[in-house]
Amino acid sequence: MAYVNWTLMTQSLPPLRLCDFPARTGHDGWISFSPYVLEVERALNLAKLPFEHKRVKFLEIGDINPARQLPVLVIGAENVPDSTRILHRIETLSPGALTGGLDAQKTAEAWLWEEFADTALYPYVLASRWVDDRGWLIVKDAFFRWLPAPVRAVVSPLVRRKMAQRLVERDFLRGGLDTLYERMDCVLDELELRAPADGFWIGPRASVADLGLFAQLHSLRLPGLWLAEVLQKRERLTRYLDRVDAVTR
Repeated sequence: MAYVNWTLMTQSLPPLRLCDFPARTGHDGWISFSPYVLEVERALNLAKLPFEHKRVKFLEIGDINPARQLPVLVIGAENVPDSTRILHRIETLSPGALTGGLDAQKTAEAWLWEEFADTALYPYVLASRWVDDRGWLIVKDAFFRWLPAPVRAVVSPLVRRKMAQRLVERDFLRGGLDTLYERMDCVLDELELRAPADGFWIGPRASVADLGLFAQLHSLRLPGLWLAEVLQKRERLTRYLDRVDAVTR
């Protein structure tokens, strides 16, 4: 592999700023409640790209992204939304950092796993925090504590219902929360069987596949959520996630 002078490379890049929600998890290793922000943060770390982590006030999110969604990676004067799109840009800024060592077929597979994680695993994160009463207590305190009590009492349940409606629209809440968790258990069992005994999901180096899977599954391991114990029971999957955590810190 050719030697890469990271100092010279990063000096030639525009400033990078990762925009995140204002709510803090309070736990090291979970920079954000958003698995998509977590995914981008770990991608930037893996690519060895220095960046500023900026928490954006809720009322200012629309100024950064009209869709009012985060993360947004600010590259110089350009705002890049959507985690998958951001990962593609990171790969452009640091060629091979997220797919290095993979041939064309395995690179395509890595991006498919990233898409799978974003679309198939995220609803479990969403449901465990916004629908399940156990997770809602954590989210409610973190996201709405800045509001005056009378306003919080009105706004927080409205936002919660909106989040639940998103899951209904995607057909993830058919049969209710218990049925959703039964499907999640099946998915986690399958991922446990698929998880590599060593190395990473596609090869010996971490790739976008690992970033996508890690962001969603590590979000389920957030301390204080009962799902952390559910993940811990999958020992092979847990060891894999710990390896990804170690190389992307």
